[in-house]
Amino acid sequence: MKVDDDLVRQVIRPRLRESHKGSYGRVLLVGGLYPYGGAIIMAAIACVNSGSGLVTVATDRDNITALHAHLPEAMAFDLRETERFLDNLRAADVVLIGSGLGEEETAGRALDLVLANIRSNQNLVVDGSALNLLAHKKKSSLPECHLILTPHQKEWERLSGLAISEQSVSNTQRALEEFQSGTILVAKSHKTAVYQGAEVAHLEVGGPYQATGGMGDTLAGMVTGFLAQFASTDSYKAVIIATWLHSAIADNIAENAYVVLPTRISKAIPSWMKKLSL
Repeated sequence: MKVDDDLVRQVIRPRLRESHKGSYGRVLLVGGLYPYGGAIIMAAIACVNSGSGLVTVATDRDNITALHAHLPEAMAFDLRETERFLDNLRAADVVLIGSGLGEEETAGRALDLVLANIRSNQNLVVDGSALNLLAHKKKSSLPECHLILTPHQKEWERLSGLAISEQSVSNTQRALEEFQSGTILVAKSHKTAVYQGAEVAHLEVGGPYQATGGMGDTLAGMVTGFLAQFASTDSYKAVIIATWLHSAIADNIAENAYVVLPTRISKAIPSWMKKLSL
């Protein structure tokens, strides 16, 4: 599948005049345990700027003040509040887990809670350290839901058993068959590709100026935001365009910047989406 103007406009459409925040999806983001608090903040900033209607963050209590200083538009609570966690999980259209989550006991419990309670009609985006935790679980035991995986090459190696040198298109497609039908894979590298079944979209955007901390967290937030806001659109197309836009913005910023900061990408998302929706 090729990214062109037609595909972009199939996903990024003008907002309906008669709509409200509930029309654009309810999201739960899970992560940011000490000392990785910034990761979930960057994911949340990207998610809000991508157009999610309601964004709630489950994170370390000590991280909430910093989150609200950067993003008062998001709600937040202590990840360890189990009942509140479950209430927000049940209410979400899209759940993102892994940005700054870590791999300690609390992180494992959070992932187990999500996997045990996610419903078949919900989208689950798994990123960062949650991918490493997921690699220790049997693929046959994963719950039925709309699963989206966003690994870089080393994380995909752990998940799939494919060494980086073996991560060809055909090998990656075969490995993806071990997950439930319909699983979407964003295989991040210097040549990022997005897979679903036999479909693969190779993205001709992006560059080394994106090799900085928080870039993947921002991408995960954008993917989550697009899935929430454009729920009536084919999920695979929504993920492709979110991933493409992330790097297209970076390419533009890099014309005058040696390094592209993830937060600069997030700031540019609304104006780019406005331009692309016309």
